[in-house]
Amino acid sequence: MASEDGQDNDEILLHLYMHDYFIKNNMHETAASLRREASVPDNSVQIDHPQGILKEWWSTCSDIVLKEYSEGETYAQMSDHMMQTEENQNTDDMLQQHQVICDQSLGFFTKDSKFHVSGKCHTDLHHKFLCCDFSSDGKLLAIAGREEKVLFWNTEDHNKFVTGESHSLPISDVRFKPNSTMVATSSYDKTVQIWDSAEAGKSPLKLQGHGDHVLSLDFHPRRMNLLCSSDRNNEIRFWDINQGSWTHIFKGATKQVRFEPRNGKLLATSSGNVVNVFDVQTYKLYAVFKEHDKEVQSICWDPDGKHIISISEDSARLWSVSERKSLHELSSTGNIFQCCTFHPWNWKFWIIGGYRSFELWNPFESNKTLTIDAHKELVSSLATSIEPEMVASTSYDKSVKLWASP
Repeated sequence: MASEDGQDNDEILLHLYMHDYFIKNNMHETAASLRREASVPDNSVQIDHPQGILKEWWSTCSDIVLKEYSEGETYAQMSDHMMQTEENQNTDDMLQQHQVICDQSLGFFTKDSKFHVSGKCHTDLHHKFLCCDFSSDGKLLAIAGREEKVLFWNTEDHNKFVTGESHSLPISDVRFKPNSTMVATSSYDKTVQIWDSAEAGKSPLKLQGHGDHVLSLDFHPRRMNLLCSSDRNNEIRFWDINQGSWTHIFKGATKQVRFEPRNGKLLATSSGNVVNVFDVQTYKLYAVFKEHDKEVQSICWDPDGKHIISISEDSARLWSVSERKSLHELSSTGNIFQCCTFHPWNWKFWIIGGYRSFELWNPFESNKTLTIDAHKELVSSLATSIEPEMVASTSYDKSVKLWASP
């Protein structure tokens, strides 16, 4: 939707974030220039980030932005200042940010709502993680993000190994093939690639055909050769991985795609502020959920395949798929919601990742939540292992944490 002077709301918000960054980093002349040239509104951006929310956005997306766009003098000034700011961070902060910390926490959601932390392990890999997924047996956790490789972490012996680089741009999503050591990755380089964690040195199978950034993918729970992916053009592709080619194309997903976990008869997708549910056999819409005001960032099925939770920046919603309606809504109340998953031993509890924290929510009882400090920056993704019972979280703070229930 455009404003009265013709500016798109997203463009206005971007300018506000840019102005907020310049002000917080004492770049007042640049801020004044931007305000004049872009007609930046007088209202301020209330973001709990000492250097502005744009610092976090830039650090995550700069690889893509710099490869695709040629910026003017203002953007170059912003980039130079951000790099200088990062170089001036003290040594302790840099060492802490450049570690992957895997915390094994006991008592993820005990009756007394307490945490009991034990054990840590470290690696030298240092980049922001955007996505993660457990293998079916919970023994492996696949983690990926800004770099073009996949980190596999063995949850039993704590050994870790990394694939060689194959994508040319950051990885947007990673999913294990059910009951397998194989994972698929989607990337901003417009490709889908399939890796075997049992053969880390082997080159991945590359699936090409998307015309824009591939933002999500998922394996079918029963049809082992069927893979689904979606791109920024709202295009969904079904792939036969045995043949290495796509079998069907239709519209209806940008941000995320997830098959119903029991039999895979339905596919849930997010596109803008809408959640779509498609019949996998006919490719026709089964249900459409439109009650989010902002873009849907994440969707997740419960293990029974009866409910979907969807997350936008300002709210979470629980949907009944068979009834085709919203059952419950939770406001973010000032936090920034980003991702979601269900609790590993009680699916009626949902875990919502936000800025630095988790919200544990049982919508069947009330809209009250338990807030848990989890990371130092935005929680970028969550994954659940049912057996053994674990939850993994990744964050823009360059850490991945493993939480285990009692």
